[in-house]
Amino acid sequence: MKVLMTVDAVGGVWTYAVTLCRALVPHGVEVVLACMGPPPAPQQGAAVLDLPNVRIYVSDCRLEWMPCADGATWADVDRAGAWLLALAERHRVDVAHLNGYSHAALPWRCPVLVVAHSCVLSWWQAVHGTAPPPAWDEYRERVARGIAAATAVVAPSRFMLQEIARLYGASPHHALPFTTVIPNGSELAAPAARQHTPPGSAERQKFVMACGRMWDEAKNLRALDEAAVGLPWPVYIAGPTVFAGHGAVRCRAAVPLGPLAHSHLIGWLRRAAIFAHPCLYEPFGLAPLEAALAGCPLVLGDVPSLRELWSDAATFIEPRDPDALHDALLELMAMTNRRQQMARAAWARAQSLTPGRMAAQYASLYQRLVAHHVPAGRATHFDHESRDARQDR
Repeated sequence: MKVLMTVDAVGGVWTYAVTLCRALVPHGVEVVLACMGPPPAPQQGAAVLDLPNVRIYVSDCRLEWMPCADGATWADVDRAGAWLLALAERHRVDVAHLNGYSHAALPWRCPVLVVAHSCVLSWWQAVHGTAPPPAWDEYRERVARGIAAATAVVAPSRFMLQEIARLYGASPHHALPFTTVIPNGSELAAPAARQHTPPGSAERQKFVMACGRMWDEAKNLRALDEAAVGLPWPVYIAGPTVFAGHGAVRCRAAVPLGPLAHSHLIGWLRRAAIFAHPCLYEPFGLAPLEAALAGCPLVLGDVPSLRELWSDAATFIEPRDPDALHDALLELMAMTNRRQQMARAAWARAQSLTPGRMAAQYASLYQRLVAHHVPAGRATHFDHESRDARQDR
């Protein structure tokens, strides 16, 4: 089985793709990894070069969610589409696994899987409380066309799948294809990675850890910076503080660590007494998963996807209320037993979210897509399952 997989090096999709590629090795899946957008950092590239089943190709084409004042984004997206089709033809791939949307509408000769990690429309509504402005109309139309053309659509949470159905599947013209939920997995779930300070241990250092792009309003890390004022423990935030074309984000009370190599970030998580993630929007949340596996109790923004995944295994706060976040952190700092209890609950919940389970589900789906592929059109035996599958499996 040979799969063309698109990826970008901007955020969590890169970690997801590398983790999945590695876990697909036992399933005999070869991956042609097509990276678009900003090039991978050296440590990111090194992680891919170690994978025996991956060949990586890099393009500098803008990603579909990157707006550009001169309108060049869509010219880049179209140029990337021709590049992707050429890669698929050159390597005779069996499945196109797209971690984006618009390219699914290309004239592929193989079944097309779209994975809905996020989207501008759902992000905008969660962050701003309104629909995106008209400048995003072409994005909306292109994403809808891509989703309608896909053979199958996967999301990492029921919440995200429902958002895709709500935003892009309302009209007959843009009816959704077969859909299902496959949660992401983390390599920290591997047994060898469990040799660290136990979940919630009193030996953990007294600090709060967070990670994410400081400039991403959905991560809501400015609220954490505000909540950090007056706390007895330091609050550390790992992640980029600068975005292209913008200045650096400055912190008032939290301590920015800047971008960290993944291994260094995990080291911080294994020492932290609390992990905070007060997001406004989160389709899945790889950071809370890794924090839970590293033994941290979780303080999370009360958003549907995190409720779905963590329910009673985390402390939830209203993310737009820094005072509530401050009080929740202060209370947890004072309660060692509560920290230990919540850390154990999160760790136990996270044990099912393994790369092996994720890869087995994807490998099975690849096989089904190939077995039912109809080259002359997009109709498959999956079509009648779409509505039921939205309820999660």
